Amino acid sequence: MQTYEFGNPDASVVLIEPIHTVDGMAHEADLIRELAGTEFSLQAVQVDWFRDLSPWTAPPVFGDTAFGDGAEETLDRILPLTGNPEKQYILGGYSMGGLFALWAAYQTDAFAGVAAVSPSVWFPGFAEYTLSHNLRTGCVYLSLGDREEKTRNPVMASVGGRIRELHTRLRAQNTPCCLEWNEGNHFRDPDLRTAKGFAWIMKGLNA
Repeated sequence: MQTYEFGNPDASVVLIEPIHTVDGMAHEADLIRELAGTEFSLQAVQVDWFRDLSPWTAPPVFGDTAFGDGAEETLDRILPLTGNPEKQYILGGYSMGGLFALWAAYQTDAFAGVAAVSPSVWFPGFAEYTLSHNLRTGCVYLSLGDREEKTRNPVMASVGGRIRELHTRLRAQNTPCCLEWNEGNHFRDPDLRTAKGFAWIMKGLNA
């Protein structure tokens, strides 16, 4: 997996994000800096979107590409980036990257927080998984576009209900958490939405 670094490598806060393409990441880093107002290092890890972020196999939901089960291997490759005890690590991602961030939060306590931005919580079996496992991160940022659940795809249309349920459950468990609604569908302003998620967690760590 290719890793790209943005920001200040000496910063005490390290953001880790699985990405499909590095295009636009420099702009996202600028937005994070503007919104958070503090220094950070951003480690962008390029992955195979359908294989490397899925916690288990699942049939195609759109198109013809099935989902693999590479999330565990991806997490094993990411965890060495969290090896400095003097730094704080935040895992975040968009779409399937957001699903991966949430799943990882149930696997390890290596992350001070996770930013799940427009996460694919419609993923088959994931809602049930969260009911039977314990979250191991300090705080969670959730967001969704206000038109994402308005789709004819019945699986993906469940995303609104799923994310509301997860937010309610995390709050009931006293997990510091927010659910932010953005204008637009799934493909609108992913860099800005992701920057907002990272910034929210960074500000919480500094509060």
